[in-house]
Amino acid sequence: MPELRQSIAQHYHQRTKYDPQTIAAKNKGLDWAKQPVPFKEYKIGSEFDLKPYIQEKPEVFTNNPESQWWQRLSRLLFCSYGLTAKMPSMGSAVYLRAAPSAGGLYPAEVYVVSRGTPFLPPGLYNYQCRSHSLMHYWESDVWQRLQSACLWHPALDSTQLAIIITAVFYRSEWRYEDRAYRRICLDSGHLLGNIELASAIADYRPHLIGGFVDEQVNELLYIDPVQEGAIAVTALADLLDIQQNLPTGPTALPSATETDYPEVPDGELLSYFHCSTQIQQGTIGKLNLPQVKPEKSLEDKYNFPFCQKISTVTTPIDWGKNLEELEFTILHRRSTRAYNGQNLTFEELKTLLDFTYQPQNYIDQGLDIHPDYFDLNLIETFIAVSGVEELETGCYYYAPQAQELRQIRFKNFRRELHFLCLGQELGRDAAVVVFHTADLKSSVAQYGDRVYRYLHMDAGHLGQRLNLAAVHLRLGVSGIGGFFDDQVNEVLGIPNEEAVLYVTTIGRPR
Repeated sequence: MPELRQSIAQHYHQRTKYDPQTIAAKNKGLDWAKQPVPFKEYKIGSEFDLKPYIQEKPEVFTNNPESQWWQRLSRLLFCSYGLTAKMPSMGSAVYLRAAPSAGGLYPAEVYVVSRGTPFLPPGLYNYQCRSHSLMHYWESDVWQRLQSACLWHPALDSTQLAIIITAVFYRSEWRYEDRAYRRICLDSGHLLGNIELASAIADYRPHLIGGFVDEQVNELLYIDPVQEGAIAVTALADLLDIQQNLPTGPTALPSATETDYPEVPDGELLSYFHCSTQIQQGTIGKLNLPQVKPEKSLEDKYNFPFCQKISTVTTPIDWGKNLEELEFTILHRRSTRAYNGQNLTFEELKTLLDFTYQPQNYIDQGLDIHPDYFDLNLIETFIAVSGVEELETGCYYYAPQAQELRQIRFKNFRRELHFLCLGQELGRDAAVVVFHTADLKSSVAQYGDRVYRYLHMDAGHLGQRLNLAAVHLRLGVSGIGGFFDDQVNEVLGIPNEEAVLYVTTIGRPR
């Protein structure tokens, strides 16, 4: 019996892999005259200035409920995606934001939907990060349309605000071509990670919604779906309103699995694939909804025989009074350009893993102990250790439930990591390199082709927590979305079925 054809998600992943034999031919160079502008402008609308509320300390607004409300929303948006630095570049300036982005291209746009609060009229708002303001560009009540588009997700019943993240495709496609969709979803995951943590700082709780009718959300926002598309929705619960202290709801729904697709030419694959991962109106009832898994699996996926097992249990990071240290870290995060090759301590590595994977250890500090992901059960973590005191060099599987490292290969991989990361010195000089992977075939079987979004956004979310923990420890950190896919599995001994999603390098900055 012939084997079934790969789904479009598997085809997209296979076709956008980097390979040492073909990457040079694909590198066509950049047309700087067509470099996209990473900001959206509106010629018509009402501006709500958020700057006054971010410039003052929270206690200034203690006795003014209206100003206090605006100050919380201002902090949330600024810590999620605000401009945090201005860097000179080729005779102009590059504006850095709170969330990292591949190549500084920032494909994500942030929209706020208001149901109508005492302080924010109903309608649609775009977050203008350059001026730190909200542009009210549609003044009608659209909340019921949002509920319908999100298939009546229960979190939207009681909440008054929602954040919608969209992707402006060309911003990343200009540089990374068809592979840009991977980076778009990773960048959206970075942003979701910031929204999760910034919400805790500002007394909100985001309820993540990945299952929505794409066409309806795009129409709701009045965006051109060829140029821009919705990628994630979050219902924003106000924790100071007891009626909005809600139970968690479903975050991910499946789409169809497409196996009958035409030959798609290069340059059109990204657009075709995004459309293929959409949920269509009226089809959700015909799909097999995934079985809800227990909150924590009984055991981690890989328990390699005879491997060394090393506990990673440690003391959690202290983020300070009212999470002040966390807010400071978010706003001062930068991607590292070079490492000095020196070792990390094992305690530092354990602390990085603790904050990223063990949120239950932060309940006393007011952080969410069950933050929303799409499905973390699908994500695996492998770590190439090149320089950690008290830890042998080699490749390890991280088992988050057991909180231990399990060594699967004994070797110093610095030279190979330099090669795997496309010759970037970050891979060679880092003390550890973290690989997030997933079994793409089984993931598609569970969620359809839409799972490709979920996997990369979850990997980006985890990567952002690694970023912030590393910066807090005064370590260097940089994510890498470009690598030789198949060679990673071969060199590090990672099982062949694990598709590599994301790479995060960590070391001591030069």
